Amino acid sequence: MEITGYELFAVPPRWLFLKLETDRGLCGWGEPIVEGHAKTTRAAVEEILDNYLLGKDPMEIERHWQAMYRGRHFRGGPILMSAIGGIDQALWDIKGKQYDAPVYELLGGRARDRIRTYQWIGGDTPDEIANAAESAVDDGYQTLKLSVSQFRRIDSPAAVAHARDRLAAVRERVGDGVDIGVDFRGRVTKPMAKSVAEKLAPYDPMYYEEPVLSEHAEALGEIATHTTVPLAIGQRLYSRWDFAPLIENGVVDILQPSPSHAGGISEVRKIATAAESADTLVSLHCPLGPISLAACLQLDMAIPNAIAQAQSLDIHQPDNDLLAYLDDPTVFGFTDGYITAPEAPGLGIDVDEAVVRNQAQSDINWQNPIWYHDDGSIAEW
Repeated sequence: MEITGYELFAVPPRWLFLKLETDRGLCGWGEPIVEGHAKTTRAAVEEILDNYLLGKDPMEIERHWQAMYRGRHFRGGPILMSAIGGIDQALWDIKGKQYDAPVYELLGGRARDRIRTYQWIGGDTPDEIANAAESAVDDGYQTLKLSVSQFRRIDSPAAVAHARDRLAAVRERVGDGVDIGVDFRGRVTKPMAKSVAEKLAPYDPMYYEEPVLSEHAEALGEIATHTTVPLAIGQRLYSRWDFAPLIENGVVDILQPSPSHAGGISEVRKIATAAESADTLVSLHCPLGPISLAACLQLDMAIPNAIAQAQSLDIHQPDNDLLAYLDDPTVFGFTDGYITAPEAPGLGIDVDEAVVRNQAQSDINWQNPIWYHDDGSIAEW
């Protein structure tokens, strides 16, 4: 078999889909995207495919991964690893279709039957976010995630109290039977993170996500001394070498790689295996589209230490524009707060190519907003 061509589709709201073609009629789909850098990621995918992968046998996934990563002098980082990630997903999709098996079967078979997923909730006031939490639980979720407020580098007790009150309102509304992840989003400096972690702990968060930015991961050890809440990080790390120090020092409890950012299914499986050896958990990150989610779920079924799956697709309500890219928007089987991996070959999904082509005619140039502190300095989004 030989890879003969490819197409890339920039589609709403901010995604990039890859269709990889072979001379036997099998096609694989992947989602190589860095949000806000779709054009740059697209160029990286084109360079890799045009200069290396076209004409190769798609079955040799590991050889191709090593060539895409090691075959150039410069490597790593979000753009290159996301380009590799989407290509790797498409290769696994082809391989699964060739062997008439879902990807998780090729990774060793099921470690579980389903995995819980969570819904992101928002609201400026405690009452607003509590209402959103109640609505999500009514929709079937038993795991929620919320973001802390934006903080100045050193902020007032009132700012910390506002974050505490929002979490307290959610906990009071949904009770102790619901897990609540708290995402710091790297918006909090180390001095503030210690204080915020202490103040939120009485409301029993499931974990603190990105209590500091990945580039300040050395601070996690000190933050850990101020809380018993598990610490999670990893959406802005891109390879096993980025994750290795966190696994080795044992400070992080939950790693959050994304198969669309951290080198695809091949690399994330290796990260998860290394984490398992250190009794570290994995919760795959996926604020992306249905192809990326399908790749995550194939991994979730084969990874023993996976605990929860991110998604931003309103999976409980499949009749929506975000899932309209699939022939069957119900393929992920949301029930009682859990989702399952599709059992069809490859990634297990059928992409509605007509919808993709139609949506790709849109002018897509999504950019996140630039936020500022009240002194005019740049704030983390």
